[in-house]
Order: sequence, then C-alpha cells, then structure tokens
Amino acid sequence: MSFTPTHSIDELKNNFDNLLDQTVRVAGRITAIRRHGKSMFLDIRNIKDRIQLYGRADDLGDSYEELGECHVGDFIGVEGMTFRTHTGEPSVRIQRFWILTKALRPLPEKWHGITDVETRYRRRYLDLIANENPRRIFLLRSKLIREIRNFLDSKGFIEVETPILHIVPGGGFARPFITHHNALDIDLYLRIALELYLKRLIVGGYEKVYEINRCFRNEGISTVHNPEFTMMELYQAYADYNTMMELTEELIIHLANTLFGRPVIYKGEEEIDISSPWERRELLDIVIEYTGINPLNLTKEELLEYANKLEIKVTTEESLWAKVLMELFEEEVQPKLVKPTFITGYPVAISPLAKARESDPRFTDRFELFIGGLEVANAFSELNDPIEQRRRFEAQLREKMMGEEETHPMDEDFLEALEYGMPPTGGLGIGIDRLTMLFANVNSIREVILFPLQRPE
Repeated sequence: MSFTPTHSIDELKNNFDNLLDQTVRVAGRITAIRRHGKSMFLDIRNIKDRIQLYGRADDLGDSYEELGECHVGDFIGVEGMTFRTHTGEPSVRIQRFWILTKALRPLPEKWHGITDVETRYRRRYLDLIANENPRRIFLLRSKLIREIRNFLDSKGFIEVETPILHIVPGGGFARPFITHHNALDIDLYLRIALELYLKRLIVGGYEKVYEINRCFRNEGISTVHNPEFTMMELYQAYADYNTMMELTEELIIHLANTLFGRPVIYKGEEEIDISSPWERRELLDIVIEYTGINPLNLTKEELLEYANKLEIKVTTEESLWAKVLMELFEEEVQPKLVKPTFITGYPVAISPLAKARESDPRFTDRFELFIGGLEVANAFSELNDPIEQRRRFEAQLREKMMGEEETHPMDEDFLEALEYGMPPTGGLGIGIDRLTMLFANVNSIREVILFPLQRPE
C-alpha cells in the first residue's frame, strides 16, 4: 500500500508548536499500544524519534475495530489533528489510518530490549528497534563523518575515490583478503589502505585530496579490530608531519565543539579535556620514562631476551630493536595515554613509507595520536625519494623471507609513479570507527559498525 506522509516523525516533533491543531499525515512502526475503554494510545517511531497517536471509537466508527487488530511491530500510516494531552504530550488524534505492513514476528520485549550481545550484532535491525543507545551511536557516526567532510572541504581538500581491488596490497602492514578476477584471470586483493593511490594523485597534480572509504584486513577480531573498517586518509602537498599534527588537532577539536558544544569527550565517567595545546612526546623518550629501558643501548643478546619475553617474532637484526621498542610502548605506555598525545619519531624499520629524519635516520618524521588509550590517527612526512623507497621495500622483502607475515610488498607501479616526482607531502590517516568509539564513549568497535562480521550460526 502506498502512503505519503506530510512530515517524518522527527520533523513533526521538532516543529510541533507551529503545526499544533493542524491536519498531518505521519507513519512509523508501532512500538507500544495502551487501551482505555473505547479509546487507545499508540506510540510510533522512526530512527530519530517517537510520537503518540490517539484513536477513539467515536471518531473512527467501524474502523476502530480494525485499529484494535494492530500489534506492536506493525507499520501504520495515519491522518489526523495534532494536539497536546493534558500532560503536554505531543500527539496526533487519528481521523483515518492505513495498516501498511504487518509484522509476522514479535518484537523484543519493550522495556528490556535486546541484551544478548551476539543477537544485537547479528540482528542489528532488532537492536535499533529495541534499544536507544545504538540509534544514538549511529546517528552520531553519521554526523561525525559529515562534519569531517565539511571541515576538509572548507580547507580546500578534494574528495576522491580510489580502487578497492588492488594488484599489490600496499599502504600498510596486514594480511589481505584475496579474490580472483575471472575475465583477466588474475588474483586481486581487497585494499588494506587508501594510501598509495592517493599519493599517485599528488604526483598527478592534486595538492589536497582525501577519501573516506572501506578497507579490509584479514586479521583477528577484537574490541578495536574488525576485518572491514572505515578510514579517512588525506594528503597535502608542500606539507609535513608537523602540518598534519596541527590539522589533526584542529579537526578533532572542531568535531567536539560541533557535536558537543565544547572540546570534551568522555571515557566512562571521566571527562577528557581535548582543548589545545596537545602534548607531543618522542616515542623513545616516553618508553624510557615509563619502563627504564632503552632498546638502543641493549646488546643483541639482551634484545633477543626481551623479544622472547614479549613474544616478538625475530626476523632481521635491523628491525629487532624497533619491534622491542614498539612492544614496550604498546604494553606499558599506550594504555596510560588518556589526554590527547602525539607520539613522534617512529623507527624506519616499521615505517617503510615515511621520510627519515635528517637529524637521526634511524627514525622517521611520523606520529600517532592517542586519546583515551586508543590509537586514533597515524601520519607522517611522506617518503618521496623513489631510490630510498625501493631500498625500504627491499628491506621489507628480507623481513618476509625471514618469516614475518605482515610486511609491505614491492610495488613497482608505485615506484614508477614516484620516479616522475612527488612534491614534499604530509599524509594523515584516521580510523573512523575508533574515532566514533571515542565520541560515543564505547569500548568495542562492534558497537560503532552497523553490521560487524559474525561467525555464521
């Protein structure tokens, strides 16, 4: 049956005083029915709001009995007069109605909703019907992405789309998903990052580009990892990682001010002030401060001992101290970084696409941003020397030959692009899911992805 509302439920509620005592048409799913003699009240809702309907036998005549056959879960369209009850509740007095869809299965019990986590994720549609919090989270996520676009557009960035199917799965450390193209008879990979095609656009003359899109990594599932996830990556010519720090800080503060009215987010009951300036700390310095260990001063035997203790897979000697440093940081430091903190100076051995520091070529001009103990952003001054980039890829191949599963592959096509010249460039990646976790104050990535991957029943 076709039914055209004059207003959505949220539009009607938000503008109710201006529409008082007027005839409107509105539709939604019935979520509650209360009968009182020869009259009944029904609540209907959409994803944003609910409104009360009031039906009387005196108004509806013979069709009142048909209204009484409605059940929770059915969709109904009504035409009626807006009014407020004696308690001030915005309501619509039904003059005509149409039963649009009958629900064949009962909805979750109204007051308790769905509490089983697996059911909530597997049947998200029921979660959204029954529970207020997921509705709030996903509306917030939508606003967050829209505001990121508004912010970047205002800064002169151009939104683009790049391929999801890659011949070489580059731009990060991860095992890819593999598929096969029948017509070309070649294996392809679902992208693990947006990076390398966006850099090709910088080579091609774009100076500010960004993309918000899905990436895929064939890895484990945890509270902060899902095999498919959403990334925002941007690249700016004639910029470096310091420019990216300033941009990141401005962006996230802008998001908080726009969504919450002030520069704060929450972690549980704790309010986190994210106003400027944000702390900037060197990776090596903060690891020494928190652990008393400087991997650069350890002998090879001591490094191997730590590697064994920290369950680090030993591959090449040149990456050993870097892996120990990172493991110490992730175990002992990262959980304590509650206030926004830029951690700078990551080792070259684990940063194959970042530019090395002139002052100490063992490290790169790279940062990661941590808020509430969560990694939110990753950025660096992009390596634009094709000869050095080839050397880095070759080092990654040596890691792979020694048994490291997650390495960056050799990408001849990308190297060729760099050989045509890429200007000095700053790049930034922000995980949209993790950013939403922060703003929504939840601890699991599956709370902010509408349909997280589940094992089949």
